[in-house]
Amino acid sequence: MSRGLIIVDVQNDFCEGGSVPVAGGAQIATAIAELVEQTAGHDYQYTVATRDHHIDPGSHFSENPDYKDSFPVHCVVGHQGGEFHPHFAPAVTSGKVDAVFFKGAHSASKSGFEGTDEHGTPLTDWLRARGVEDVDVVGIATDHCVRATALDAVKAGFRARVRLDYSVGVAPETTASTLDDFRRAGIATSGETPVPG
Repeated sequence: MSRGLIIVDVQNDFCEGGSVPVAGGAQIATAIAELVEQTAGHDYQYTVATRDHHIDPGSHFSENPDYKDSFPVHCVVGHQGGEFHPHFAPAVTSGKVDAVFFKGAHSASKSGFEGTDEHGTPLTDWLRARGVEDVDVVGIATDHCVRATALDAVKAGFRARVRLDYSVGVAPETTASTLDDFRRAGIATSGETPVPG
């Protein structure tokens, strides 16, 4: 039995200075990079990362966003905002992240399980091919893409845990309701989530 770590959307546009910044994003990027350094190949047999990778996601981009289904333009393919945050990027370039899964080219696509790697392999298939049964999910943001990824992990048949001390939420209210969603779905949590806002 293998355990995998799924790192969600640690990208420039979701950290301070980006187009959809989450307070504490840069700090979480650093913490996740340290986690990867300490655990890749040991606590986690496989470590993967997801990336928002938008070309034309339709109504997901809006000049009047509701910040639930629509957002300002972000993580556009070929733009700096879509790149991994510099605090986290070395974990990817060092080879300690085994694969990157791109999501949302032409859709909102919040969940990492909607993404595919450079060969077009979906995340579910990639993990199953390597015998992964348990996954830990971390990243940005607890109440958006981390939430969607963890919920989809359970739907795909994986045992899932969200490590809250390596994730950051957008708002207190939505983060609290997300923790309720995790409990109802049987998703374990560990650590304490940084208080957003």
